[in-house]
Amino acid sequence: MYFFLLNLALLDLGSISTTLPKAMANALCDTRAISYQGCVAQVFLFPFLAGVEFSILTVMAYDRYVAICKPLHYGSLLGSRACATMAAAAWGSGFLNAVLHTANTFSLPLCQGNAVEQFFCEIPQILKLSCSDAYLREVGALMFTVFLAIGCFLFIVFKYVQIFRAVQRMPSEQGRHKAFSTCLPHLAVVSLFLSTIIFAYLKPPFLSFPSLHLMVSFLYSVLPPAVNPVLYSMRNKVLKNSVWKFFEYMLLQNQ
Repeated sequence: MYFFLLNLALLDLGSISTTLPKAMANALCDTRAISYQGCVAQVFLFPFLAGVEFSILTVMAYDRYVAICKPLHYGSLLGSRACATMAAAAWGSGFLNAVLHTANTFSLPLCQGNAVEQFFCEIPQILKLSCSDAYLREVGALMFTVFLAIGCFLFIVFKYVQIFRAVQRMPSEQGRHKAFSTCLPHLAVVSLFLSTIIFAYLKPPFLSFPSLHLMVSFLYSVLPPAVNPVLYSMRNKVLKNSVWKFFEYMLLQNQ
């Protein structure tokens, strides 16, 4: 579990570093400019890191399933070699997916200006600037990625149904509490990751105005990587005690 958490932490760090520093620099300098190379880097890195993160979250669901439903086989099914192989597959598939989307996007002729209505270079916003029917090729690639993401989501749901069935059969209340405590942070991260992206791209047409889209894009690109470490760290007793002491200190200072 901690091996996959390390991967998740690296992905969150990379994801938030792809968009936020440039957006903050532009805000401080009162500009919205970005170089062509910088735009290409954002278009490649953001789908790459987001794709790898969802793959890692899917693998973590399998990890929790084996740990709870097949604990005696955990060492054989999820040894160091198996974990490294699954992590490498996640990173490799994310890389290939990002290369495909980046190559498709920047092979399109852009004839409707170079102003992207977003605080970072996002593929759907760049497609709006295209004047060629070739953009349908990238739309098809995006749909393929969406179907893969739906497959991963259904896999996570299926595994958690099996996990909750196994937990309900546990005779010990302490065992059930421990099982839930290891699963709930992962479920919270998956829910936050998916809900913000789904709302950003599948919101009703009457909610499609620039300011809302900008806010939602900020949420799904910044909020999950910022909140994920907190969600997973709350299981750490030392951190929880430190948080409570901080709040108690603040209350005493306000009195």
